[in-house]
Amino acid sequence: MDRALEEARAAAAAGEIPVGALVLGPDGAVLGTGRNTREADPDPTGHAEIVAIRAAARALGDRVLDGCTLVVTLEPCAMCAGVILAARLPRVVFGAWDEKAGAAGSQYDLLRDGRLPHPVPEVVAGVREDAAAELLRDFFAARR
Repeated sequence: MDRALEEARAAAAAGEIPVGALVLGPDGAVLGTGRNTREADPDPTGHAEIVAIRAAARALGDRVLDGCTLVVTLEPCAMCAGVILAARLPRVVFGAWDEKAGAAGSQYDLLRDGRLPHPVPEVVAGVREDAAAELLRDFFAARR
């Protein structure tokens, strides 16, 4: 999570909402990193999770990320949850809950919705939650 928090800080420094992510391979090696890039690109899909998942898929040469873990500083939204499921990520670890748009248990629980035709990933929530939430609070307080 420390590495994901570094990515989130870099996003904030670039004027992006401070969310960072990384995908770890089955051996724990970092396969891809990401941070929000929606403003810089401009691209509405430029969420940290999607950037990291794309990088990991390129690194593996496969769209299926068997045995990998996504680590992200903020609970994934519905769009990111869909990509997580499509990539068949078996494990998602996140920091802060997203009480407005979260799709891993706060507003929605798409990741663990057994009606979808994808394997249900393990979800570990609240890892370094205070640090992740503080980055977001500070970022938005400075913008108001």
